[in-house]
Amino acid sequence: MGAQYYGADSESGDRIDDPSQDALFMLISELNGSDNTFVVVQPDEDDPVWFASVAILAEGGYEIVRRDTTRNEHEVTTATSINNIARDLTIWMAARDFPGRPTRQVSEF
Repeated sequence: MGAQYYGADSESGDRIDDPSQDALFMLISELNGSDNTFVVVQPDEDDPVWFASVAILAEGGYEIVRRDTTRNEHEVTTATSINNIARDLTIWMAARDFPGRPTRQVSEF
């Protein structure tokens, strides 16, 4: 059985279903300049409408790409802090739509 919502796949073949912030941190930490240069996170479906990727840069740091076709979003940034990258991706992915996920309800007291 695949991921309930999304999966993270590295170039080296590592996969984590529904990765936590800590799991993303681990995958990004393992990137190198030779045979494991990127991680892609996307829904576990045939034609995903969004994805995020992190790639190691030759000059140091990381390139982060976030794309969501349903919201017409496409952002490319660079960063050096793996902790910040993992946190920001976790927050960004939490705002994505997932079929079958319960809707969030906000109540005012």
